[in-house]
Parts: sequence; structure tokens; C-alpha cells
Amino acid sequence: MIRPEQVFLIVEPVDMRWGIERLSQQVQSLLHRSPCDGTAYGFTNRARSRLKLLIWDGTGVWLCQRRLHRGHFYWPKPGDDRFIMSAEHWQWLTTGVDWQRLCAKPQAHWQV
Repeated sequence: MIRPEQVFLIVEPVDMRWGIERLSQQVQSLLHRSPCDGTAYGFTNRARSRLKLLIWDGTGVWLCQRRLHRGHFYWPKPGDDRFIMSAEHWQWLTTGVDWQRLCAKPQAHWQV
């Protein structure tokens, strides 16, 4: 399993038929980054039942795909074109766990 240090998520859904070239173009046009900079880039479909991860390992590009048979991946809300997540959060996301609830910070102004 590939375990990136951090992952840039492309928030808007993409066509899961897209390959390395088209997803690399998305990274360049939306994020203004090189897809070969060693960072991992995550993509999902509209139903959020599939993920793709694009990552450069120093000698070539990996394109990995994961599909859930039930449920969906918990994805950031639309609004930003990207979202940066840690390796720990990526591991939770790929298992289908709501990582946003796991890392929620208590509100400072909450009172009983």
C-alpha cells in the first residue's frame, strides 16, 4: 500500500475513466503544481464510491484506484478546489471512515 506523507485532494469530482495524463492536467490547471513533485493527489467520483491517487515516486507515476462496495468516502465539501490532508487522515479516508469526525476539535465556547 502506498502511504503518502500528505495528500492534496481535488475536491470537485472527476470522471474515473481519466488516466494519468488527464489527472495530471487537472493538478496543473487547478492547483498550479507539478504532478511530479513527489506529492500525492487524490480524486473521487460524484458518488464518492471510488478514489484515485496519483503520485510520483521519483522514477515514475503511480495511479492507484480504490472502490467501496458499500457506502461512500467522506470527502471535503465543495467550495475550495483542493484540500490538504495528513497521512493519518488519508488512511482513515481510504477505509471509508468519517475522518472529519475523528479529528474534530471541541468548540472552545461550548458550555453545559
